[in-house]
Amino acid sequence: MKIKEILVVEGKNDTNVLQSYFECETIETHGTHLSERTLALIKQAQETRGVIIFTDPDYPGTMIRNKINENIKGCKNAFIDKEKSKTSKKVGVEHANKKDLEEALMNCVTFDETSETDLSMSDLYEYNLTGNDDSKERRKRITDYMKIGESNAKTLLKRLIMLGYTKKTLDELVERVFVTK
Repeated sequence: MKIKEILVVEGKNDTNVLQSYFECETIETHGTHLSERTLALIKQAQETRGVIIFTDPDYPGTMIRNKINENIKGCKNAFIDKEKSKTSKKVGVEHANKKDLEEALMNCVTFDETSETDLSMSDLYEYNLTGNDDSKERRKRITDYMKIGESNAKTLLKRLIMLGYTKKTLDELVERVFVTK
């Protein structure tokens, strides 16, 4: 599989694994401190070929993803489930198998921070996506269905808003995920 966009990953091991499975180019962030030079390189790549941010499903990976999305608009985001990318001691893109990596890359999302919405935290409470004993599990079912990475309530709300969700479309999503017919 050839990937047109440039993949932004955290390190050399991610690059090696991805290039062993796919025809692709990467930019490595080398950790959470993104230099101005690296951000400039990512911005240039976004303007010329497009970028897919593919960071680890952990706190540092989320920090890197957020910083890139805040500074460079229109990047695609690929998410790999934590359970599909971990060993007994580590979690990361480099530990996932080809099938799971391919699925993540085929289900990229692009966030738009200018989306107008009527969605609020109270809507997440209404659907038990926060504030209940099973809220974490319910959020995981939603994020797995949407392929947007496991999230706490605040992050889920932010991602839903950036994807243009409204109360009506959240209602439809919850019905698709939780109501069996």
